[in-house]
Amino acid sequence: MAASVEESISLTSRGPYLDDANAQSDTRLSASDTLLEDDLETPNDNIRQRPGWRRIFSFKNRSLRRSSRAAKIIGEKNIRRGRKRSRICLRAALGILVFLGVVQLLSLTGTLVVNILPHGVHSIVDTWGRPGHIGANLASWPTDFSRDIIPIRCHSHNDYWRRVPLYSAIEAGCIGVEADIWLFQEELFVGHSVASLTPNRTLNSLYIHPILEILSRQNPKTTLMPEGDHQLHGVFDTDPEQTLILLIDFKTAGDGLWPFVQSALEPLRSENYLTRANGTQIIPGPITVVGTGNTPFDLVDSDESNPHHDIFFDAPLADMYEPPNGESDQPSAEDTVRQRRSDEAGQGHSGTKGNPDAFNAGNSYYASVDFNSAIGTLRDGEFTDDQMDKLRGQIRGAHKRGLKARYWELPFWPISLRNHVWDVLVKEGVDLLNVDDLKGATKRNWKKHHGWWKRMKSVTYDVHGGIEDSAQGPTGSTF
Repeated sequence: MAASVEESISLTSRGPYLDDANAQSDTRLSASDTLLEDDLETPNDNIRQRPGWRRIFSFKNRSLRRSSRAAKIIGEKNIRRGRKRSRICLRAALGILVFLGVVQLLSLTGTLVVNILPHGVHSIVDTWGRPGHIGANLASWPTDFSRDIIPIRCHSHNDYWRRVPLYSAIEAGCIGVEADIWLFQEELFVGHSVASLTPNRTLNSLYIHPILEILSRQNPKTTLMPEGDHQLHGVFDTDPEQTLILLIDFKTAGDGLWPFVQSALEPLRSENYLTRANGTQIIPGPITVVGTGNTPFDLVDSDESNPHHDIFFDAPLADMYEPPNGESDQPSAEDTVRQRRSDEAGQGHSGTKGNPDAFNAGNSYYASVDFNSAIGTLRDGEFTDDQMDKLRGQIRGAHKRGLKARYWELPFWPISLRNHVWDVLVKEGVDLLNVDDLKGATKRNWKKHHGWWKRMKSVTYDVHGGIEDSAQGPTGSTF
């Protein structure tokens, strides 16, 4: 009995502790179940039986990793947002710039339209004479071929070389043109050398026939101006009395060329277009024909071979030196050699007897010479005292005989040297400037290229038409 009671007490006294142990065990199992929830789903028994503190540690690491990834994602999103905002701002700025550019372009276009499109009196001036506008059918007249062209004293050297022979020179205002002729098979061909000749480029096709057409237009027959009641007009409408000089350079033997030249000029002669001498005076015409090269002076000066006296001679300018103030000097050795050469063929010497006084306005028109042989090379681009004396003496001698002085083979480069020589020649009284560059000669803006070689040497001079003397360029309406 006592044993039963004691056993009962013992069981009773341990009962609470056993219950607490079971409760604690249940509690630990419950926590363990919570911690190992993921591992219970894993078939690996070892992992499922890991202590709880390691699972807790692993859970924290995964939380940290998840937080790091979230922060990285958030950072990338912020970067993308920043880049997007930058692109939006850039596009907005570009849009504003494009808008402003379009506005500016429209403004400029409007200004140009206003300035270009004629309005008011400008509109009338631009459309005057056109059908349906003010002055309809009043804008042209019979002699308007060379309207607004002012003739100037320039000679179109080797004119046949130009893209448009004759017409280019007239358009520039040159009053002289040049044609080199060769006789082959009784035809006068035009060209600088035999190799350049072609069957269709003849004196008639390039010069005689076009001149006839121009003068026919410049001298119309109308009811308001009966035929024969007026002086014939030349090619320039702004100066109808200005003659056009046709310089014919005889390249082959002059005696053989002469009759063919006379025959070629007959259409112009029959219309009274040629300047001629009647023995006492010069009767001007729209065209003045001058023979150069191998042109024989004895045929030009003959009443038999030149009965109309409408072909003039190109005399040798170098032989016409006249000292200043009528001083008399003994002829130099150079002059003597030049006179001995006078019987030789060539410009100014064919058919002459070496007497410069044989040339006058009745048989000659030009007095010409090669600049380099007559004056010499300009060292440092400056005329020496001796060169200026020769230049002035030759021009003086030509004018004394009633002839027009002309120098050919002028320096052509550098441009500043060429312009300087042109300027000096014109100021010293040369009558026609022999030019290859029509635009350069007719612009008369020669100051632009003056004297770079002198500026490089820091030298200025005003003797003999130097830099300072020629700074203003040529003067006068025709140089």
